[in-house]
Amino acid sequence: MTTEQVEPAGSAGTIRTTAGTGLSVPGETTVSGGAVGADKPAATRGRTSIADVVVVKIAGIAAREVPGVYDMGGGLARTFGAVRDRVPGGRPNVGRGVKVEVGERQTAIDLDLVVEYGVPIKEVAREVRENVIAAVERISGLEVVEVNIAVDDVHLPDDDDHYAEPRVE
Repeated sequence: MTTEQVEPAGSAGTIRTTAGTGLSVPGETTVSGGAVGADKPAATRGRTSIADVVVVKIAGIAAREVPGVYDMGGGLARTFGAVRDRVPGGRPNVGRGVKVEVGERQTAIDLDLVVEYGVPIKEVAREVRENVIAAVERISGLEVVEVNIAVDDVHLPDDDDHYAEPRVE
């Protein structure tokens, strides 16, 4: 998505257009307003906008990097995700279990986690929160005002073992 800022000749106002259409794009947030005019530095001419899905993917990847996080998403989302992951050519959905609200300069993030059995949940949640905030703020430049974490399930060691061994010989 491209966003540009145009100032019509003889006008004191600024018109925000998207790819020359004059329409705004839903799910897109302006991160920095740009200056117009040949006398301004090149780095400040124009606007930068970040789509919601960008923040979702950054947060999803950052949360999964933390040891103790087994999976993300609620039960139904994980079931559909497991089916999609097994389909040839299917890609894992890094945004599963992530919801965001993105404002002009800030974002709020909600995460649904499944943690490994035996890990201290409060410590995992703290580490996930710190990693997500650091990644989103570093990559997007948006200020993260909150990261809400819901632990929906605990992955037990036996959950995968009964599928690994055949029951009959």
